[in-house]
Amino acid sequence: MSKNNLKSQIESLLLASGKPISLKEMAHIIGQSMADIQKEINSLTQEYRERGLRIIKQGESYFMTTAGENAETVAKFLNEELRYELSPAALEVLAIIVYRQPITRSEIENIRGADSSKPLRTLMIRGLICETGRKDAPGRPILYGTTVKMMTYLGIEDEGQLPKLEEVLPAT
Repeated sequence: MSKNNLKSQIESLLLASGKPISLKEMAHIIGQSMADIQKEINSLTQEYRERGLRIIKQGESYFMTTAGENAETVAKFLNEELRYELSPAALEVLAIIVYRQPITRSEIENIRGADSSKPLRTLMIRGLICETGRKDAPGRPILYGTTVKMMTYLGIEDEGQLPKLEEVLPAT
């Protein structure tokens, strides 16, 4: 395996994981020695010092984050996302989660027939949905459910106030 390909795989794992990932786990997934992985992480860490990303070590694990000096810009962006009303796609995803929770992203996408990553991200950022666990299935996909904040957003005091699914589905 080339040095650049190994770096690329490490970057992809760090970015996709969304959480700290251990050297041992990376070595197992990529199929390289821990020493090789460590060497490339050290190299990437140096390269990122001049860019907008950082690789942070937490115990024996690593994760990728934005550069601290860009915190104000990132916060401004995230606050901009919160200023706007929910898109029709986000409302559709929220409705699916309300009535089918706990549910995985792929199950939502099967119902919608469209990619749901951006609406899910928006709903997570706004605190309307949360991860409720992992499905006991290959890949252990994330299960999503609603939060108390979602009930506030919809103006209800308990889930019993939601219309029954049969009432909101179009007649077929």
